[in-house]
Amino acid sequence: MLMSHLRELFAQTQFVRFWVSRLAGIMANQMLMVAVGWHMYDLTASAWDLGMVGLFQFVPALVMTLPAGQVADRFNRARIFAACMLTQGGVASLLLWATLSGHASRELILGLSVALGLARAFQMPAQQALTPLLVPRHLLQRAIAVSSSGMEVAVISGPALGGLLYTTGASTVYVTCTALLLLAFTLAVLIRYDFVPARKASSWGDVFAGLHFVWQRKVLLGATSLDLFAVLLGGATALLPIYAKDILHTGPMGLGLLRAAPAVGALSMSLVLTRWPLDRKVGPKLLMAVGVFGLATLVFGLSSSFWLSMVALAVTGAADNVSVVTRLTLTQLETPDEMRGRVAAVNSIFIGASNQLGEFESGVTAAAFGAVGSVVLGGVGSMLIALAWTRLFPDLAKRDRMT
Repeated sequence: MLMSHLRELFAQTQFVRFWVSRLAGIMANQMLMVAVGWHMYDLTASAWDLGMVGLFQFVPALVMTLPAGQVADRFNRARIFAACMLTQGGVASLLLWATLSGHASRELILGLSVALGLARAFQMPAQQALTPLLVPRHLLQRAIAVSSSGMEVAVISGPALGGLLYTTGASTVYVTCTALLLLAFTLAVLIRYDFVPARKASSWGDVFAGLHFVWQRKVLLGATSLDLFAVLLGGATALLPIYAKDILHTGPMGLGLLRAAPAVGALSMSLVLTRWPLDRKVGPKLLMAVGVFGLATLVFGLSSSFWLSMVALAVTGAADNVSVVTRLTLTQLETPDEMRGRVAAVNSIFIGASNQLGEFESGVTAAAFGAVGSVVLGGVGSMLIALAWTRLFPDLAKRDRMT
């Protein structure tokens, strides 16, 4: 049964084209983040500046994501995704030029982080709302799990390759990122689907409709806000250059491996969910996964062993993947197509806040309490959030099935 579903899924030409495009784009983005993080820390040796990179990506994304959801419901989502790939390719090209010409600086990296934040603001709603249009409904959960698997492959290989290439110079990473993002752009331009602009998105007055939709559905609100606060508190990505250089005493290659470790766990979990999709006790399993995420983050924060740190990060990735697949599947199944762009935009705000704002929070708390104190506090906070959400969102805690 599994193989027949996978054969049917990969017979969907447009889905495969989109899947490969996302794979190339995410791999390039992950390589870019390794290079930018190490580059910034080389320039300034400041935890605060590492956090500022996340903040400078988050603020424009926060401002533009709801309008981006409106755009995703009014215009061709594949074209929007393609434009975002091209924009990120432009950022990689500028970083290449700055590195080769000796103009790389803290201010330039922060300025280009704003451009990356704007690109992702439009990318996330478009790509999330596009997938259901490329596959039959009965394949949707597996399509999301397979997409997650591909994403994790890119997140594993991207940082590791980025760290390896960085040992020969930042310019090598930026060249490779530019090439991959141009490939992603080309494939995205070739995607075709029956595009029908949403009638209820014809007015810009409907820009907040997605927020209202999620607010009225407490299961969706609970699932998305759970991910927001857990990763906001428990994410340690921004501090990995400090851990790699000062605590675990490894180099750019070690940083790449540390960034890849969560994706190894996430890939393993996504393969499990492809074979055995979540069917019963969806809500309790989601809350348990967030608790495990917090515990693994705590272990990573206290570890001074490179390999124990790798295992702990892999567990965080596996636990987070349960949250991602569950949240996205619930959202896609309960949202009508004409609302998917705006609802995906709300989801993107939560994801962006948990990732980019989480990086800023990590930088600030690390500046105050040290890197270890920051990560330990975050892991404990994530576990407390999982406990609190069982009381605040009882419908989510009792949710049995996806539908």
